[in-house]
Amino acid sequence: MGRLIHFEVHVDDMERAKKFYGEVFGWKFEDWSDYAGMSYFGAVTGDANEPGINGALMQRQGPPPEPNQPLNGYACTMGVEDYDSIEAKIMNNGGKVAMPKYALPGMAWQGYYVDTEGNIFGIHQPDENAK
Repeated sequence: MGRLIHFEVHVDDMERAKKFYGEVFGWKFEDWSDYAGMSYFGAVTGDANEPGINGALMQRQGPPPEPNQPLNGYACTMGVEDYDSIEAKIMNNGGKVAMPKYALPGMAWQGYYVDTEGNIFGIHQPDENAK
């Protein structure tokens, strides 16, 4: 036990966050607000027959993270097939670079970004030729 099975992204503006994650990663959302007792949208992140987990966007209950501060929590990383095209979608939908693309030599391309809600997340493209 102890395997990650669900995640929650805390957001200030639910519609803005749904648009960002929907446009960038193709996530679909289901309104689970009645169950949660607050603004809460289940995030379907991909096909159930492929590796990965689903999560949710939930209404932030306190102040957002301050810019240029150390990460306080978890950073989720999404697997992508084309790093550069996803980075362009991130930037075109209001995201910002937190740590630019870098090589994990012989393994992948990795980088970190800030979403429209001030949260840090990563993207990861497997590539054995990365260097």
